[in-house]
Amino acid sequence: MMRWLLWLLAGALLGGIVHLVTVLILPRTATQDAYSRLAAFAPVNAVAAVPAPTPQGAVIPFIDPAFASAVCRYDLAAGPLKLRVPVQTNYTSVSFYTRRGVSYYAINDRAAGRRVIELELMTRAQRNELPDDEEVTAADRLIVEAPTPTGLIMIRALATEPGQMPVVRNALAAARCEVAQ
Repeated sequence: MMRWLLWLLAGALLGGIVHLVTVLILPRTATQDAYSRLAAFAPVNAVAAVPAPTPQGAVIPFIDPAFASAVCRYDLAAGPLKLRVPVQTNYTSVSFYTRRGVSYYAINDRAAGRRVIELELMTRAQRNELPDDEEVTAADRLIVEAPTPTGLIMIRALATEPGQMPVVRNALAAARCEVAQ
């Protein structure tokens, strides 16, 4: 009886290890991650509207149909990025993700406190190259440090009623994501 219990315990331990390794490795080996799916229609360092979800499917799983969404696939190899998003009256948010989908920064219209969310995205090395300007304060210039040189910026704006969706989508079309000059 003790022998069977030992075999059962060893099998459960081995199964747990296999499960843990699989869960940790699978996201790194997936070929259809969000970055790859969005590459089909979203150019690098430019804002593109995300198609609205339909009952048959969505480009990004679990996307809320009450939100108009846009995305910027960024690559900081050409230099820092300047992001400018007009704020909607209901709710607007901007979220930053690494190439592998790890969220590292988010801001919404309430936190921005302005009619436009403006910020600069750069790597730590690019930030260290900036000249120290004592006249420019943190309130004047919002700088976000990206942990990786490539990733995604998701822009979402709420349409409280279905009839508002075209207006919200047009406002998101005014968002800009381009290499800073």
